[in-house]
Amino acid sequence: MKLLLDQGLPRSAVPILKNHGIDAVHVGDIGLATAEDRTILEYARANYYIIVTLDADFHTILALTGAGSPSAIRIRIEGLRAAALADLLSSIKNSWETDLDTGIMLTVQSGHIRARRLPIL
Repeated sequence: MKLLLDQGLPRSAVPILKNHGIDAVHVGDIGLATAEDRTILEYARANYYIIVTLDADFHTILALTGAGSPSAIRIRIEGLRAAALADLLSSIKNSWETDLDTGIMLTVQSGHIRARRLPIL
């Protein structure tokens, strides 16, 4: 599982995720810190990343375009520090990895995860 962390998520989560056995990169580390969401989406698709974000824009773009990839995880829990984010994403990997590999949008709230398979028609 390869994760692309969007702006707003802590860069310091990347090495923690790698310690959990998850390949991760932050948009700020690959020159996409100020990129448009569609550019980030295309990068994720071309490089087989799952987008992890705090905002709804990626879900909206995926829904409106009928795209089947990339998968996106929207975190709706405020104030997560790097270690807590890494633990959460590791848990999501354990439960959702197969779905994330085939195309899904997850919305993660405290104690609840909502899922929509891609593409949304």
